[in-house]
Amino acid sequence: MSRVGKQPISIPAGVEVKIQPDHVFVKGPKGEMTSALFKGVTVQQEENTLVLECSNLDDKKTKSFFGLARALLAANIEGVSKGFEKVLELRGVGYRAQAQGSKLNLALGFSHPIEYDMPEGVDVRVEQSKIIISGYDKQKVGQVAAEVRAFRPPEPYKGKGVRYVDEYVAMKEGKKA
Repeated sequence: MSRVGKQPISIPAGVEVKIQPDHVFVKGPKGEMTSALFKGVTVQQEENTLVLECSNLDDKKTKSFFGLARALLAANIEGVSKGFEKVLELRGVGYRAQAQGSKLNLALGFSHPIEYDMPEGVDVRVEQSKIIISGYDKQKVGQVAAEVRAFRPPEPYKGKGVRYVDEYVAMKEGKKA
């Protein structure tokens, strides 16, 4: 049986959970999300915890969906209560970012500025050379951070580019004379 799936999920104060046969609706102060349940996986609410159960432990696919369903449901509950955040850092001379409402304007050394529209449910703010992307959907926040990083990934010789704050970039030695 999945070790991840067996763990109960605690429900923080201010979060409502509605369980239906094929979906679980989660509503909290940051927003609301829906999580689909896989075939063979059921959810039961016991006071302030959710417990998942797997009907067929012999099927490898059902066991893997058991752990996945628990992880997705836990991420939804954490997202609507606390939210998620990714921090990107700009390194390079003349690299700038500016947040204007739901748009992010980037100057990354190209001949033109880059304008990126934020999807619904994702917010962005800029503090000096840091871009802070936040929201209640873990997948959307990670996807937006990856797309912004992809405009100018860090290069291995000088380290210039857009990188995650905790990212390590292995630096290469330049040409020898």
